Amino acid sequence: MQMEDMIIVSVDDHAVEPPDAFIRHYPEGKKDRAPRVIDKDGKDVWLWNGTIFPTIGLNAVVGRPRSEYGMEPCRFEQLREGSYNAKARVDDMNANGVLGSLNFPTMPRFAGSSFYTANDKDEALMAIRAWNDWHVLEWCEVGKNRLIPMIILPLWDMNLTLAEMRRMSKHGVHNIAFPDNPARTGLPSIHNEYWEPFWKECCDLKMLLNCHIGTGSAAEHASAETPIDAWITTMPMAISNSAADWLFGSFWKRYPDLRMALSEGGIGWIPYFLERADFTHEHHHEWTFTSFENGERPSDVFKRHIVTCFIDDQFGLKSLDYLNPDMVCYEADYPHSDTLWPNCPEYLWAAVNGLPDDVIDKVTHKNAMKLLNFDPTQALGGRDKCTVRHLRELGKDVDVSPRHGLGGLKTDSMDLVGKARRPVTSGEIMAMFASA
Repeated sequence: MQMEDMIIVSVDDHAVEPPDAFIRHYPEGKKDRAPRVIDKDGKDVWLWNGTIFPTIGLNAVVGRPRSEYGMEPCRFEQLREGSYNAKARVDDMNANGVLGSLNFPTMPRFAGSSFYTANDKDEALMAIRAWNDWHVLEWCEVGKNRLIPMIILPLWDMNLTLAEMRRMSKHGVHNIAFPDNPARTGLPSIHNEYWEPFWKECCDLKMLLNCHIGTGSAAEHASAETPIDAWITTMPMAISNSAADWLFGSFWKRYPDLRMALSEGGIGWIPYFLERADFTHEHHHEWTFTSFENGERPSDVFKRHIVTCFIDDQFGLKSLDYLNPDMVCYEADYPHSDTLWPNCPEYLWAAVNGLPDDVIDKVTHKNAMKLLNFDPTQALGGRDKCTVRHLRELGKDVDVSPRHGLGGLKTDSMDLVGKARRPVTSGEIMAMFASA
């Protein structure tokens, strides 16, 4: 296999909702209540239910030179069009050699908490249904068989949650954006009986739970003076706390077909995490009374039920013997600052080219297709037209050159073109968003 022969499916990207995304899918007579974009002090912001949501394209800095990554877009013209336009997204996927893409929300937050934590539940339900209709019937329909459908849910009410799952299942949806730790967002913990009907419905409808970093347990800023690099470094691994919570859940025994994904969590830290979990069980289960069936260890449960993914993780890929190669997937993270667009195949190939061809196929696309219940290989007329080589030929006219000087929110330690005068601190980043 050569780099150009790879087929790539990404299990973690992001869609920025266009200004009229919700309005078109609100009931007649209630469209004035839909989330909408307004101008506030020269910035595009979302307005919904009397609340301002300031960041239209959180971290959507793809296409900028890296020196300007700290400039958070505050107007749509500062975003690369593929961030919010499905046709342009498919063009950018072609230029990047990526066949399929699963996209998390932006305005609702990655698991929909902007809505499910709101006080007005009637308004929240309309917003959730409108987002699902926009995402599935518009965004994914434009990118037919290339953009993978995923929904958010009214998690505060189990009957409404099950009804929305069944409604969207009729449209071929098999993926749910779900908080990595619901308890941190005011919902019952994953160990609460409240979720029992939900686990069952996920199994019955073959729906995968996609739990993005930061949707429950968030990476902590060590201090306001800490260089922001420290926070960015630990961000993927911050999901380890939630991962341990899922790992020791008793529901896996009752729902053997249930699966969840640690989206954007990386894989290099997981071998030690599993070693520690097995050590903990062996040395402490006699007094903690945690039990695993048939002599299994926690690592066995993890390898069977929990999906992991990576962006650029050579150490993790060299440690596949300690994972389950059938549960590891690739992610491109477009349009966020960790993305390697438009050079994802080059970076990916550098990480996988020492692996057997069948393992390369698994981690680049086959695992994702199986776990997400989505087969994009027929979108372009067969497997041979789904390779990096063929897609890049389709996208050869896409302009991938960096765009300089787009502007946007910036910290006090940056000049107007994003050139750092001194290291950026966590406090400055937090202040930048607070002033937005």
